[in-house]
Amino acid sequence: MNLRFDTSLAKGYKSASQIARVLTEDWLARNMYCPICGEVSIKKAEPNAPVKDYICDNCKAQYELKSKKEHSDKYVTKVNDGVYRTMIDRITSLDNPSFFFMHYDSYEVNNLIIVPKCFFIPEVIEKRPPLPDSARRAGWEGCNILLKQIPEFAKIPIIRNGIIIDPQDVCKEYNRVYALQTNSIESRGWLMDILACVERLDTTFTLKQMYEFVEELSVKHPGNNNVEAKIRQQLQFLRDKGFIEFTARGNYKKIGL
Repeated sequence: MNLRFDTSLAKGYKSASQIARVLTEDWLARNMYCPICGEVSIKKAEPNAPVKDYICDNCKAQYELKSKKEHSDKYVTKVNDGVYRTMIDRITSLDNPSFFFMHYDSYEVNNLIIVPKCFFIPEVIEKRPPLPDSARRAGWEGCNILLKQIPEFAKIPIIRNGIIIDPQDVCKEYNRVYALQTNSIESRGWLMDILACVERLDTTFTLKQMYEFVEELSVKHPGNNNVEAKIRQQLQFLRDKGFIEFTARGNYKKIGL
């Protein structure tokens, strides 16, 4: 994996955003493997494919790339994206892509992470105000990806501060985290909300502490009349997947978060 961009591709472009898009997209297509199955390369999707930049020929996994000129392994709280309605339709289809988030500087990649698709729910997509009537695309509504709403352990490093992580380790971690994939958007939303609560607690915590989030969760899920039971169900799921363990009755410990 060569971290340098092919700057010869920038010839003929004047817009900084166009240059960045061409160089980053080319770099990923030439250097990135599939973090799911380990296939040695992924390819660019057909032009204008909605919410999909790349695809793996082997496992058919889909990916999108978001890049920013930055020299830091700390990712911003929100990332600009395209049409809001298109994004919502894609992430609620269960056929949604995973996302690469890249930082680069001086025509070189310095940090790259991947977030598995199971962590994208409508709540992490923010609608931007529509463009004014005076704009060429009046009424157009874009969106932002709220990275701050995604658990930190789900932001799997591929390159960290210029150091390339072993691809086998990346694939192993991706599949460990992707084990949290559920078969419905509703279940995905509950899981994300419970994970957000767990992340706010210490390494060891109690069921009583989790019940302190009942009011907050009731607001997010007004149709559920037994939030405490849902909390217990999700904690059981996290235990079965190896992310927490029961240490005693009503007591838990984080082991994979």
